[in-house]
Amino acid sequence: QVQLVESGGGLVQPGGSLKLSCAASRDIFSMEGVSWHRQVGGNPREWVASSAVGGATAYADAVKGRFAISRDRARNTAFLEVTDVRPEDSGVYYCNANLRITSMGRSRSYWGQGTQVTVSS
Repeated sequence: QVQLVESGGGLVQPGGSLKLSCAASRDIFSMEGVSWHRQVGGNPREWVASSAVGGATAYADAVKGRFAISRDRARNTAFLEVTDVRPEDSGVYYCNANLRITSMGRSRSYWGQGTQVTVSS
C-alpha cells in the first residue's frame, strides 16, 4: 500500500521560512499533478498551491509571492517552500498528488497525513 508522506513542518517565527516535502512511501513510477492545502482547526481545508503535470503552477492569493511549489521529478518528491510566514499561515499542511504506481497502472489521487506548521514568536 502506497502512502503519501509530508515532512518539514514545525515552529517558525513570523518572517521565517520552512520547506515542506511530500513523497511516496515507496518507489513509484511517477508523481503527476500535485497540490498543497492547509487546514486550521475545524475550518474547511483550503487550497494553497498546485503544480500541474506539465509544470504550470498556481497559488492562492493569500500566499502568492511568499510560497513556492516545486518538485524533484527524478525522486517523485514535491516541495512547498514557505517564506515570510505570518501567524495566519499556521495550520496543518496536506499534500495531494496523483500517483502512478506502475507504468501500466492508472493514476490515482492520494492525500498525505499532514504536517503541522506553527507561526509564533
